[in-house]
Amino acid sequence: MKFDRPIVVTGLMGSGKSSVARILAAELGRGLRDSDPDLSARYGGATAAQVAEREGVEELHRREAEHLRAALAEQPPPVIAAAASTVEDPDCRAALASAVVVWLDAPAEVLAERMLSGGHRPHFEPDLDAMLTKQRARRGPFFAEVADLTFDVSATGPREVAASVLASLADR
Repeated sequence: MKFDRPIVVTGLMGSGKSSVARILAAELGRGLRDSDPDLSARYGGATAAQVAEREGVEELHRREAEHLRAALAEQPPPVIAAAASTVEDPDCRAALASAVVVWLDAPAEVLAERMLSGGHRPHFEPDLDAMLTKQRARRGPFFAEVADLTFDVSATGPREVAASVLASLADR
């Protein structure tokens, strides 16, 4: 399959962006750019949670936006697991027009349960369900604006999502 656009997998924390992006990259024989490990490697091993705590949420989001814009410019086009914060940045939303954007969505309570398994994710509030409900309300319209494909990941696993994305790409 000949397809020359970047593929960006996005969604709130716990939605499975890394898992889906990893499968897509392997299936398509493309490079993988994943915000969390890429930024950790670039900035001395700090997790997103550590950056948010030590340097502030604004700095974390600046780095995440910078990562997305750089990854979108790479050739050949990679598969990108993009931080959810990037959809709040107007420049990032504009840059996403060059990509196929896959939005992994789920109810906040599902994502909150998944977040418990990873200490690398920042907890901006003690109540994860409330935090994710607010993020979903704020970011949902932006995700909807940029998404070419949307999946409810509370009912669909990473392999099924990846298979559906690949089928969609084959139709383009």
